[in-house]
Amino acid sequence: MARHGLHRRPRPAGPRRKALVLSVLGVTVAIGLLATTVPLLAADDHTVPASADTTATAVPQDGDNSAKSTLATCPARCDGNPRGAREAVLAFTVGDLPANAVNVRATLRVYAWQRFAATVTANASSLDARAARPTPLPAGATLDSVAGVAWGFNEWDVSGLVRGNGSWTVALAQAGLGTRIYWASSEHRDPDLRPRLLLSYDLGSRPSPTVTTPAAPSAAPTTTAGRPTASPSPTRSTPSPTPSAPSGRCGQVSEKLVPSCGAWWGMYTPASAAAGWDHGRAVAEVEAQVGRTFDIVHRYHDFSNTGSNGAFPDAYEQRQMREGRLLFFAWESRIFSAGAVLTWRDVYSGRYDATIDAVAGRIRAAGVPVFLGFDHEPEDEPAKGSDADFVRAWRHVHDRFAAAGADNAVWVWTMMGWSGHHHRYAGLYPGDRYVDWVAYDPYNFHVCNGSTVWKSPSITVGSFYRWLDEHGIGAGKPRMLAEFGTNFDAADPAAKRRWFEEFPAALKAHPKIKAAIYFNSAGMTTRSSRCDMTMNHDAAALAGFTRAGQDAYLRQPTGGNR
Repeated sequence: MARHGLHRRPRPAGPRRKALVLSVLGVTVAIGLLATTVPLLAADDHTVPASADTTATAVPQDGDNSAKSTLATCPARCDGNPRGAREAVLAFTVGDLPANAVNVRATLRVYAWQRFAATVTANASSLDARAARPTPLPAGATLDSVAGVAWGFNEWDVSGLVRGNGSWTVALAQAGLGTRIYWASSEHRDPDLRPRLLLSYDLGSRPSPTVTTPAAPSAAPTTTAGRPTASPSPTRSTPSPTPSAPSGRCGQVSEKLVPSCGAWWGMYTPASAAAGWDHGRAVAEVEAQVGRTFDIVHRYHDFSNTGSNGAFPDAYEQRQMREGRLLFFAWESRIFSAGAVLTWRDVYSGRYDATIDAVAGRIRAAGVPVFLGFDHEPEDEPAKGSDADFVRAWRHVHDRFAAAGADNAVWVWTMMGWSGHHHRYAGLYPGDRYVDWVAYDPYNFHVCNGSTVWKSPSITVGSFYRWLDEHGIGAGKPRMLAEFGTNFDAADPAAKRRWFEEFPAALKAHPKIKAAIYFNSAGMTTRSSRCDMTMNHDAAALAGFTRAGQDAYLRQPTGGNR
């Protein structure tokens, strides 16, 4: 997400574009895995919030721990009390592991506000995490320990406990420090700090124990969930394994800008005051570094209808269109210069119809197809209104463009793709006739947001991709990575280069993705000695990104003007 086209608020690792999945691998599958070769097709990475948590204690003054915003751990002699032991008890309900999931890993992540010289061990537990004040029990099977509590999220490998679908309970026990350590609970007011279970797995085929040839994975998605009651339910097209595209040989482009082969390669890179806010120069400089022209240039605009922020396409974009690039306008219901946030009710009430009509007129006059998105990542915009308000605003803007004859606008619905919002996406979808492309914004943040997890390109892009398949939202629509990016690994200087070099293969394994746009802004996170999301932050990263852009899959033989 790029507020004002420049910055992103960094989020902790857990609540960022991950989805909930796990299920039981039966005995038959286990036998088949031993007897046959399982082709790994993709990988996934999801988070599960705690379904319940409490602090186990024998201290009566502790009260109803299941309703508190913090959990506590402490050894048997705690703050001078020989019977003051406390354990943090967390339960997780896991579901929906695909039948062909293999190599399942589970990591428990719990947030602490200070550093402590203590050892905290994760054990399997039979305690009731919903109980107000359960009595601590002898430790169950030891799963993992941390020797020294870090500020931020602490992680334990609990793969030995989480074996599939079901309810799994973990107790954290403390040693080496005789005073309480407090941890964020699932009732904490900041959802970014709540405990979670990070799950990852590979996808292979589900073999039969009676045959030697692995069965092919099912591509048929299922459909779930309703729509907001304030808006009529959009119709869905029949799910298909790949998005509709022009028939015939490579090099053709549909009227909705879907390439017949491969995927578009795009870039967002910010301009600066020092360079005179020359957005054309900002893109040209990156193109010179990578030795190619980008298929798509991504820009963020506001509702001011003035200047380069609001009166778009501006001169830079008009030139880029003439030179054959596709433009993707991310149109935000804000006024960048004033820091003002508009509401979706403001938009659909007609208050900004003059602005909408003016932009529609300029888009129509451009004379070439352009990508247009209204309020990307709306699930991260609580000040703008409800999900139903967003749908109504989107449809209002779309309908006014249609009335103005701006039928060269290709509508891109862009979500974060985080599993914590999965229950909202059906209610945020405006309907098939209002959406041309479905987009999301996956990132390998690594340590930029406190995680230690390094996500491969396949894991990074595969999570929400698979969720869309399973739930049928935007079925048959081409997909886009409207933003994507990766950090580097300070312990492995070549990791970012390899990540870029592996990226084309990840796209080929997810063929519904027909466009990928890199978000090349250092301002999206706090830049540090361990965090820099730009693709050209060092020579190795630039070399890897350059090589990715040379892959034939990302070299369309025609420009945006077709």
